[in-house]
Amino acid sequence: MQNGTDLYALDLGGASFVKASGGPCTEGCVTLARIGADAWALGDSKRPGTEPLRFSTEELAAAGIDPVRFSLNA
Repeated sequence: MQNGTDLYALDLGGASFVKASGGPCTEGCVTLARIGADAWALGDSKRPGTEPLRFSTEELAAAGIDPVRFSLNA
């Protein structure tokens, strides 16, 4: 991780997860929250008790995940 930040050490307590927009989410959706200046948490609304995966902005882009689809700014 850039600057040696451990993404899994970041607190999710104040994170606000939002679902992707622009598609059907009848059984559950991917959720995304900004957890730092260059850090994101990716969750699954079907499994709310599962620990979200964490990514840097660069990793999120490499995975093809655009925060704009979640109405979030990159």
